[in-house]
Amino acid sequence: MIKIVIDRSRCVGAGQCVHVAPEVFDQDDKDGLVVLVDATPPDDIAQFASKAVLLCPAQAIRIEGGT
Repeated sequence: MIKIVIDRSRCVGAGQCVHVAPEVFDQDDKDGLVVLVDATPPDDIAQFASKAVLLCPAQAIRIEGGT
């Protein structure tokens, strides 16, 4: 199982994470910054979270753990 960690101070609100993995990420209505919906998604969703890490222009998302 993976654990997703976000750094909102780095987020620029591009929203790529939300487009790729809406089950895991959302955007704050107030400032548009990333909100973590599920820090430990099931394995079938984890692949999309991994893609979000690669697409994040601010490198505000990281993954810890895994198998």
